[in-house]
Amino acid sequence: MNKFTEIRKAVFPVAGMGTRFLPATKAQPKEMLPVVDKPLIQYAVEEAYAAGIRHMIFVTGRNKRAIEDHFDTAYELENELQANGKHDLLQLVRSVPEDMDCSYVRQPRALGLGHAVLCAQPLVGDEPFAVLLADDLMCGLDGGPGVLAQMVNVFREKATSLLAVQEVPPDHVKRYGIVAGQPAGERLMRVEKMVEKPSTKEAPSRMGVSGRYILTPGVFEHIRNNPRGAGGEIQLTDGIAKLIDTEGVHAYQYEGKRYDCGSKLGFLEATVDFALRHPEVGPGFQEFLKSR
Repeated sequence: MNKFTEIRKAVFPVAGMGTRFLPATKAQPKEMLPVVDKPLIQYAVEEAYAAGIRHMIFVTGRNKRAIEDHFDTAYELENELQANGKHDLLQLVRSVPEDMDCSYVRQPRALGLGHAVLCAQPLVGDEPFAVLLADDLMCGLDGGPGVLAQMVNVFREKATSLLAVQEVPPDHVKRYGIVAGQPAGERLMRVEKMVEKPSTKEAPSRMGVSGRYILTPGVFEHIRNNPRGAGGEIQLTDGIAKLIDTEGVHAYQYEGKRYDCGSKLGFLEATVDFALRHPEVGPGFQEFLKSR
């Protein structure tokens, strides 16, 4: 099978400071904040794994050692749980399946999302790859396939860079990269224009890019050659926009739910929804909410 129809690697940019969650993130990575009983980064990794990806690449920074530790083997903890017969808990702490590989690379300077993705190039190589932003906690619709799994299936057919998009309210377009283009199939658009955080009047549509991407390796050269954008940062959207003319880019309106866990309100919404669905605490939590 053509190598440009299979996605084997996923990149997780996790070097951000998480200033919107201070002081909680003063000594703890924002990606390790738990939604019920699982950190944000684990939800993203599990989504990639469910999509068939087995090589996880984390672009880290200072004070992010907890992420590496989380996806390492905790021998002392596992031995104690095994000795005490706590097999259910033992399975929970084994967050790395035997067929999954984890790699880590440092982003030495905070130069933006594009720069973080570029830092992963030596590990990605010359093949397509996924990018998942752990701040965006995403789940499939009613227990269906996850967002990235949906995208992988589309990529097998189109073999171009692919962006997850959702329709956003008019007053929210300034928070997103906005794409516009022509219909190219069910829930699919061939992108003709991409604008980063436009005003409501300037927005070419209301289709906002969410935190899931499948990118071809050609994006690396465009990121490297682009001048720095707003705030002196190297923007990922600028590199993707260059692919529109050279390779083509598609946008996929996914089926599912996105929680903006980069914001306190979105994080709380995710916590409530996931708690209500949790088999252990869901019924009791529902009764608590009713009492409030």
